[in-house]
Amino acid sequence: MVLNATTAAGAGLVVVTGADGFAGRAVCAHFRAAGVPFRGLVRALSGETAARPDMLPVGDLATGSEEALANALRGAGTVVHLAGRAHVMHETATEPRAAFRAANVAATERVARAAAEAGAAHFVFASSVKVNGEATPPERPFRENDPPDPRDEYAASKWEAECVLADVARETGLAVTVLRLPLMYGPGVKGNFAQLTEAIARGLPLPLGSIDNRRSLLGVGNFVAALDAVLGHPTPAPGTAVTYLLADASPVATKELVQAIAAALGVAPRLLSVPPSLLRLASACVGKAAAFERLAGSLVVDTTAFRTRFGWQPPRSLAEELADMARARRVPVAAPL
Repeated sequence: MVLNATTAAGAGLVVVTGADGFAGRAVCAHFRAAGVPFRGLVRALSGETAARPDMLPVGDLATGSEEALANALRGAGTVVHLAGRAHVMHETATEPRAAFRAANVAATERVARAAAEAGAAHFVFASSVKVNGEATPPERPFRENDPPDPRDEYAASKWEAECVLADVARETGLAVTVLRLPLMYGPGVKGNFAQLTEAIARGLPLPLGSIDNRRSLLGVGNFVAALDAVLGHPTPAPGTAVTYLLADASPVATKELVQAIAAALGVAPRLLSVPPSLLRLASACVGKAAAFERLAGSLVVDTTAFRTRFGWQPPRSLAEELADMARARRVPVAAPL
């Protein structure tokens, strides 16, 4: 389903938090192109967002004024909550747990309660597959009914936010849809994926040729399409909170991902075959054991529940999304908001 002003009628005005983030930019660009009425919320206006009448600065969602938040959510039928503190590669906060809880728990609860007060019917929350855990056997993917097993402060804050949203739903009648997302990639991606892409582009040798794993990923275009499917369907029953896992059509091995990125960039991948045991030992010696496991381990999710509920299939392939990412990298301009 492709969302447009007609199919989105049941969603009403869609308010998107984190509208200037990686996923938020793609969502808002799609809504704008499709003629979907929306309002994007950002912490502060930038040179890119200041000229956009559909962008509204709201300050810190956890601590900003009640009046500003109420005004931002005025008329909302659906809130898509993408804002939050993501997994941090190089932590600088003196109290990381408090920083994650403020951005991912307190702010989420505050926005949800304000949305219910404003009369919104539906709250869509971007959570993380890390709520389920860090790794799976390749033959046993994560499912929605698996016991949560968050292993770091980021994942714990996302799980706590999910629990808080279930409470808000029961207390206010707001319907909540939680989407647990794996690593997302596409034009404008940052973090580990951007670093891997840069290393491949520079022709650096990568000792990943012997790693045999499977990992679920999510192209930002497929995320936007999945959001279309959610908003294009009838709003869930009032007071309910439902969780879905979401991913591309097929998981991919790390060495296959390197080859696919290289193909999109038009370069030859430099994959070295080094025994994983040696890589694991070397990573532990330099304090990068967790980073190695994220790269070399398997993490696969079962998206049957989402695909069945919404009659949805990921419309974009890995190659298509990587090609868009490569084009955006070659043309250093900001992604449209």
